[in-house]
Amino acid sequence: MADQVIAVLGATGAQGGGVVDALLKGGRYRVRAAVRNPVTDAARLLAKRGVELVKADILDIGSVGPVFKGAYGVFLVTNFWDPAQMRSETAIGTALVKAAHAVGVYHAIWSTLPDCEKLSGGRFKVPHFSGKARVDAAVEAAGFPRYTFVQAPMYFQNFLNRMRPEPLPSGGRGWAVPGDPVARVIHAGDVNEVGRAVAAAFAAGDKLSNGSYLDVCGGTYSWNDFVDTLNALGHEIRVVRVPADAYDKLFEGAHELREWYQYCEQYTHFGPECEKRIAAARALVPAGFTGFADWAKVHMNQG
Repeated sequence: MADQVIAVLGATGAQGGGVVDALLKGGRYRVRAAVRNPVTDAARLLAKRGVELVKADILDIGSVGPVFKGAYGVFLVTNFWDPAQMRSETAIGTALVKAAHAVGVYHAIWSTLPDCEKLSGGRFKVPHFSGKARVDAAVEAAGFPRYTFVQAPMYFQNFLNRMRPEPLPSGGRGWAVPGDPVARVIHAGDVNEVGRAVAAAFAAGDKLSNGSYLDVCGGTYSWNDFVDTLNALGHEIRVVRVPADAYDKLFEGAHELREWYQYCEQYTHFGPECEKRIAAARALVPAGFTGFADWAKVHMNQG
C-alpha cells in the first residue's frame, strides 16, 4: 500500500462509505476517515478494516484540519438531509474546501449536483441540488493543484426508504408523481458506486482533465421503467400522475421533490451536459455501473 493518504468525509454514510470501499479495494492509498464518534459500531468496523479514524465534525470546521493535514487527496461531501446542514450546506461546503486547501491537500474531489435554479432561470428551486452546486466555484478558486467534481445519481436505495412504494388513493401500491411517467429523464444508480468513480479519479492523476465532472449513472429511466422492472420481479406496482398542487400536500418536503421532478423533465437529473459527464465517468470505470434491473434483482426481488 502506498504512503499517500486519502481523507474521506461521510465514511459511515452512503457516498463516503462507497468511497472507502473502493479505495481499500484498490490498495493504492491509506484511508483516513472523519468520524463524529469513533466508538460506534460503524466506526469500529472501519478501524478493523485498516482505516485511520480521526474524530471530527464538519459543523465544527476547526476539528476538520487534522483530518486533512498531510493528506494527498480529500473526498468532500455534505448531507443536505441532516437538519443541522440543511440551511447552510453551501457555507459548510465552502468552509471544508478552504480548510483542505489551507493544509496543502493536492487533489480535492467535491460531491456536487447541478444548480437547478440557475439552469432554469429561477423557475425551479431545488435546494439539495443548488446548495451543493454553489460550492463548485469555491473549489475552482481555491488553488488545489488538482480538483474533480463527482455527481451522484438518484439513489436506487431511495426505493427502500424515503421513496419506497406506498398505498395509492385509488388502490394498490406504487408512486404518485407530479410529472410524466413516460419521460425517461431520471439518472439513477447505486449510491455505493460513487466510490468507484472517486477512487478512479484519484488514481488517474494528471490523465484526467483538471476540473472534470464525473456523473455516476446506472441508467436513465422513466417511472414506467421502474414499475415495469419491479413488476417483472413479482411486485404489483403502479404509478399515477397527480397535479402539482395536490402533490405538494402529500407529505412534508413534497414541494422540493415536485420541483426536482419538473426540473428533470426539462433538463434531466444531471442537466444539459449529462452525456459527456456520464461518458467521462464510464471511461474511468471500465466495469461500468449497475443498472436498475440487476440492482433490483438483489435488493427488491419478490420472486
